[in-house]
Amino acid sequence: MQTLAPQVFIEDSYPGVTLGAIALPHGLIQIDAPPSPEDGRSWRAALLSLNSGVERLLVNLDAHPDRTLGARSMDCTIIAHEDTASAFRNRPTVFKSQSDETGADWEAVAGLGSIRWAPPEISFTERMAIEWSNFPVILESHAGPGIGASWAILPEAGIVFVGDLVLKNQPPFLAHARLPEWLNSIEHLMAKYQNYVVVSGRGGVVSYAEIKAQHEYLMQIHTELESLSKRQAPLDAVEALVTPCMNALNAPAHRQKQYAQRLAYGLRQYYARHYLATGNTDSFDE
Repeated sequence: MQTLAPQVFIEDSYPGVTLGAIALPHGLIQIDAPPSPEDGRSWRAALLSLNSGVERLLVNLDAHPDRTLGARSMDCTIIAHEDTASAFRNRPTVFKSQSDETGADWEAVAGLGSIRWAPPEISFTERMAIEWSNFPVILESHAGPGIGASWAILPEAGIVFVGDLVLKNQPPFLAHARLPEWLNSIEHLMAKYQNYVVVSGRGGVVSYAEIKAQHEYLMQIHTELESLSKRQAPLDAVEALVTPCMNALNAPAHRQKQYAQRLAYGLRQYYARHYLATGNTDSFDE
């Protein structure tokens, strides 16, 4: 567990997403959960060492299974954006592994079996403040990366958790993304939060240079997809984008196949949804 500031911690050792914890006198605010129930139990045990009150909250920064699949194992009240809550209303009650291989981290977790989803019990639309002390935690909607994409902002500590807005050394999830809004959200982050510590939901603390590189990477993908659309290219044409998109990343060798799969799946879904109008927008299998 890494300490970012007094009372603020992150953990990046579990498969899935970067986890956060804010230990306050009233209780513990957790940012996301590992997809594996076993890792969830381990994370809960680690959190017992933090000096906080007895109350527990879990914030899910979007609807992606990598951060929501293990929410029930955290055994506490869950908060998320209303779009995330809506996504759960369109999911079966019990998690079922999809046949599609999307390049998500949960797909490599062994022995998941049948898991009941844990929908958010509290939701918000634009902004919500958790004021358990003089250390407020602000939840804000920042659309683009996925369904219900949100940030957790700690003004007193100068820290912002941005979920999948910026990813370190790995490709984005595109299937449920909206690239123009994603780019706008990154621009807002660079303009308003230059002096903040920015925590990626996949990779931990990221620098301003990494944030700018993410913007340029997404801009290039958007430009290429727009070009394909103007030429009325068929869906299979997006496959040609996978290799150059992978070459632009500093991804570890053992993740190359998974990440190429993530890009191929995401590019096809994005192009179908936004340019061919054939995507199934009710699917939340990424």
